[in-house]
Amino acid sequence: MHQLSTAFVLGYHGCDRSVADALLEGEAFKPSKNQHDWLGHGIYFWEANPRRGLEFAEELRTRYRSRPGAIETPAVVGAVIDLGFCLDLTSSSGISAVRATYDDLRLYLEKTGADLPVNHLGNDLLLRDLDCAVINHLHKVRKESNLQRFDSVRGVFLEGSRIYADSGFFEKTHIQICVCDPACIKGVFRVPPEHLDPT
Repeated sequence: MHQLSTAFVLGYHGCDRSVADALLEGEAFKPSKNQHDWLGHGIYFWEANPRRGLEFAEELRTRYRSRPGAIETPAVVGAVIDLGFCLDLTSSSGISAVRATYDDLRLYLEKTGADLPVNHLGNDLLLRDLDCAVINHLHKVRKESNLQRFDSVRGVFLEGSRIYADSGFFEKTHIQICVCDPACIKGVFRVPPEHLDPT
């Protein structure tokens, strides 16, 4: 929740080849509005990790092959992103803000009789309904309070299997960025093939 770190980062967006081509031609990114989006609603990027962006597109192709609009040819496109006023979940202030918002959301839902959403973390699906609801609630509270809106949200995620027995490192660990304000995306670029080499 600060601007202490470098403002510009390279982010990578996994998608279908047709979407990547359209983005490179100047089409706007479409924000994700799933109820399970880890960092709330917005445009998602893998920070400094083009290979993981491509792997994600490959996973989506396998998982959702029969859905309309499913990925046919996995691809990844790069973007220069200005994080701006960032809800940074690698910082103490960012974590504190989200923790306090969870308490506020829980009390609000108790008063209205609604159930608190639940994260579904089994089978490597990582459907984070609760986390999404908390962060979206934080955006709503700030807007209603006339506080500065977040331009982006950034978080570290431990994902996948341990890379060896008792390891604290996981094979799909990554930093993810959710861009809330599309104006933060300053440019789009084609990812060189050598940046996708896993070796």
